[in-house]
Amino acid sequence: MTNNIAEKRRQQEEDEEEDGDLDGWGERNYSDERSWEALQEDESGLLRPLDNKAMYHAQYRRRLRSLSTASNSQRIQKGLIRFLYIVLDLSRAASVMDFRPSRMAVVAQNVEAFIREFFDQNPLSQIALVTIKDGVAYSLTELGGSPESHIKALMAKLECSGDSSLQNALELVHEYLDKIPSYGNREVLILYSALTTCDPGDIMETIQKCKKSKMRCSVIGLSAEMFICKHLCQETGGLYSVALDESHFKELILEHAPPPPAIAEFAIANLIKMGFPQRAAEGSISICSCHKESKVGEGYICPRCKARVCELPTECRICGLTLVSSPHLARSYHHLFPIAPFDEVKPSRQNEPHRRSQKTCFGCQQSLVNPGNKLSLQVACPKCKQYFCLDCDIYIHESLHNCPGCESLRAS
Repeated sequence: MTNNIAEKRRQQEEDEEEDGDLDGWGERNYSDERSWEALQEDESGLLRPLDNKAMYHAQYRRRLRSLSTASNSQRIQKGLIRFLYIVLDLSRAASVMDFRPSRMAVVAQNVEAFIREFFDQNPLSQIALVTIKDGVAYSLTELGGSPESHIKALMAKLECSGDSSLQNALELVHEYLDKIPSYGNREVLILYSALTTCDPGDIMETIQKCKKSKMRCSVIGLSAEMFICKHLCQETGGLYSVALDESHFKELILEHAPPPPAIAEFAIANLIKMGFPQRAAEGSISICSCHKESKVGEGYICPRCKARVCELPTECRICGLTLVSSPHLARSYHHLFPIAPFDEVKPSRQNEPHRRSQKTCFGCQQSLVNPGNKLSLQVACPKCKQYFCLDCDIYIHESLHNCPGCESLRAS
């Protein structure tokens, strides 16, 4: 009798576990609702996963070649001191959920990544944020070199409402950028979600004002192509593109992180006075000129007026001197003399006798041989002839900006 009761209880517990598994399966949420896009058909007609690594590297190399070709075909120079206004469209169109979870969330996430990447590649530049909602443009942050302050202000004001006004945004940005010194590059990056613009006047006149002030306006659309946005970019020499999905939007916005080429006849070379401040002594108490607050042992001392500032690079609020540090200048150097794109190693070259002995990447020392004793995709530096894997190729050109093979030859 006791055994029968125990067996019934055990059977009931197993049935409950099976029901729970079915309920969990029915309520499961898939994070990727377009999983079919990650498949492709091979030579035999079978479906297999996409090689995302190779695809990303191919896109990266196409972009690198196009930039290299443009640099060699024109007499250009790059502006190392950029003043960039990022205009975010937070009208009701930003709440549409064709981008997951919404356009506003995708824009905020990628703007945060863009701000960090921008200051990493442009340590002497400054950014400001402007939002559009209810037909009015609002200045969210002033021009500054602190990524954390911009990101904090952005995340605190993520609300969508009303219509969008492209003219009001351009008028506000023009008012600020028109006062920028001639040595600085005046740029505007507009992230536009709406399909319309509710303007109080003639936007064509505003576009001509921006063109006269040498403002470079670029637009990334999140819906469809608009004539007025395309006309704005054509008149001011900017770039206009429309994002297809979340990953494409991230790729488009990060293309604006490196300094754009400036035609030499429009770029004015100036000598700029800069100060190299010293760090404040520990335990010293003084009033910060940035926040008008007393701080202890933090910040830097302006070499001209002895005022204290919190972060570098910045402009002294008292005497107007540009304050930087020597690492900032060193990190800006690679834009003047970029590394040449590496050459792809063709399968025929991989079988050459001198290639059979080199089976590791010169950068990370990882094996270049796949299972089956087949060499993987790789590239070679045209100067030192050393071979690198795809990951090292991207890291060298986007982050390191120095070839390890060439540097080792100089050291020896």
